[in-house]
Amino acid sequence: MGESKIKVEHLTKQFGDMLVLNDLNFEIQKGEFVCVVGPTGCGKTTFLNLLTRIYTPSSGELYIDGEPADPKKHNISFAFQEPSAMPWLNVRKNLEFGLKIKRIPKKEMNLRVNRILKLLGLTEFENAYPRELSVSSEQRVIIGRAFSTYPDLLLMDEPYGQMDIKMRFYLEDEILKLWKEFDSTVLFITHNIEEAVYLAEKVIILSNKPTVIKEVVNIDLPHPRDVTSEEFIKLRKYITDQIKWW
Repeated sequence: MGESKIKVEHLTKQFGDMLVLNDLNFEIQKGEFVCVVGPTGCGKTTFLNLLTRIYTPSSGELYIDGEPADPKKHNISFAFQEPSAMPWLNVRKNLEFGLKIKRIPKKEMNLRVNRILKLLGLTEFENAYPRELSVSSEQRVIIGRAFSTYPDLLLMDEPYGQMDIKMRFYLEDEILKLWKEFDSTVLFITHNIEEAVYLAEKVIILSNKPTVIKEVVNIDLPHPRDVTSEEFIKLRKYITDQIKWW
């Protein structure tokens, strides 16, 4: 068992009479990659918004390094499905954006941005604007920007949801490269079971509303993963069946 990074205790969210999330409890170790899956409409985005503090829990708590999570104190970063690169900034300035807000010294900022440009193969595009990039390149900018702040917790809400299969696999490999390079702790929301099994060290399966954690499945397969292997297919089918049948 590694060092605990994130701990969620009795996390509950109610909107009026509607109970959406019901007493969620889980723990994420430092540097772990965790995917969250569940039926459509089960509250995955609500779950994410509670972790970011966009919503306030009805009850329960989220801890980072043993302290109540506070976006003003803890370094929480986000990457979403919708294109969110700032169109008036070039690639380099998009990657610098969060670092400037956090007042990272110029020398350190340049080191981080250059590292990410190189890792993601974006060096030759550093002066290009989002409108001049392919969809996949723009998404790499968004992912790189999220990693550049070296977050305590990186939250990703279906960032590849609009990509075709070939592009998804390419970008999934990119995020694994960044995750290993920066030793980040990642919580990745997805409706794509194959994506979850391809990326995660463990998968949290949510139920229908009122949502509880149905099961946590450990994925003990080395990266890069072979999606045609017997064990991969077995895990994918098992998780799919847990979502289909209640």
